[in-house]
Amino acid sequence: MRALKFLLQSQLKRSKLIEEVGGFSLIELLVAMILAVLVITPLMGFMISVMNTDRQEQAKVSSEQEIQAAVDYIARDLQQAIYIYDSAGIDAIRNELPNPTSTERVPVLVFWKRELINQAITITGSQKDDTYVYSLVAYHLIKDSDTTWSNAARITRWQIRDGVASAGGVSCTGYTGKYVSGYCPSDGFALFSLDGTGTIHEKMNAWRRLSQYSTPITGGGSTVTNVNYSATPVVLVDYIDQTITGAPAKITCPTGSNLVAPNTTNFNTRNTFNMTSFYACVDRVNTTAQVFLRGNAIARLQNNNLDYSDNRSAYFPTASIRVQGRGYLFTQ
Repeated sequence: MRALKFLLQSQLKRSKLIEEVGGFSLIELLVAMILAVLVITPLMGFMISVMNTDRQEQAKVSSEQEIQAAVDYIARDLQQAIYIYDSAGIDAIRNELPNPTSTERVPVLVFWKRELINQAITITGSQKDDTYVYSLVAYHLIKDSDTTWSNAARITRWQIRDGVASAGGVSCTGYTGKYVSGYCPSDGFALFSLDGTGTIHEKMNAWRRLSQYSTPITGGGSTVTNVNYSATPVVLVDYIDQTITGAPAKITCPTGSNLVAPNTTNFNTRNTFNMTSFYACVDRVNTTAQVFLRGNAIARLQNNNLDYSDNRSAYFPTASIRVQGRGYLFTQ
């Protein structure tokens, strides 16, 4: 008991003692802060560099994938072509295409194709059959100030097509025939004519959109006006290189092919005409086109200083493909 009493008294006396609390001096804190800055700053720089590199690589990969997807889509579209317009052909029908006087766009690929329409014709009861109709397709290269899209250029696809004819069908505005309900021709659509004399190219170049007569003229007859298109261009791919000078030049097309480079004054004054990021070599005799595309990944990273340069060529992925249309046209 005495021993326990002694230990208890000793512990109580010790607990009453006030121990001094240690701390850091101002100099020690300053030294610690300096050391922290020296260590953290390089780490922060390294992390920012890693994040920027990852962002740049992601922009490159996204552009490469989109360019390849666009080329593949155009290739599938062209496989159905029955006639592809060359430079002279686009010149001949340019006023029949959407926005013919716009200086912000230029048509690059224009062709006719046979398009499959699934389950459109009724056979008996609920049984239906597929059919084909003719369509006119135009791909444009566009560079404008529309803030919906990037500061680079973009490619759009525009199409009008014929209706599915049916003797017991419905009437469609502007057309005298009957068509399957829901399958009227596109507004302004008119089929090419292969009647009469002349080469197939002359006949295709003579194509004009649907016209209508209106406003009687004194002395007889009436004025002819074009039917407005309701089909609007759809953007196929954005972030296409918009560089006008300093970019790689267009290639020299192989013998038998024609570079789609319309030579009228209207086309030559367009900035898009002078771009080399979307063009084609067209062999209209063999219904073949070789298409070239170049993207612009820098436009994904910043809003200015987007032009092509050799030391930044990795940011401008390219793709090309050669396609032959499977359809044929015959004329006498």
